[in-house]
Amino acid sequence: MFGDDQASRALGIALVEHGEGTAVLRMTVTPAMVNGHGTAHGGYLFLFADTAFACACNSHGPVTVAAAADIDFVAPAHEGDELRATAVERTRYGRSGIYDVSIRRGDELIAEFRGRSRSIPSTKTKESR
Repeated sequence: MFGDDQASRALGIALVEHGEGTAVLRMTVTPAMVNGHGTAHGGYLFLFADTAFACACNSHGPVTVAAAADIDFVAPAHEGDELRATAVERTRYGRSGIYDVSIRRGDELIAEFRGRSRSIPSTKTKESR
């Protein structure tokens, strides 16, 4: 799934580790990601966490999408910061799941994200789109 994620790859997001229900990604904050306050725009941080969430919740096989997600920004990130997003599955029940993602700069917490997933029947292939 990550190999086909052009949006995340275009931002330089790298998949560092992955396993069942887990994923670790890396991203460096570029000048294009900085807002008028000189800090990383929250939308980029959300996208980064959402990508880690997607990698973790799709690790089980069926196509899985976000049903809902939220993020708490704890500390600012700045241009040049190398960030790490660690996604962990909290629970899966039926076709649903809950995943937590922590974004860190070194040991410092930058943001906490919680995503709720839903597995869906795969009705489209790349060829039929």
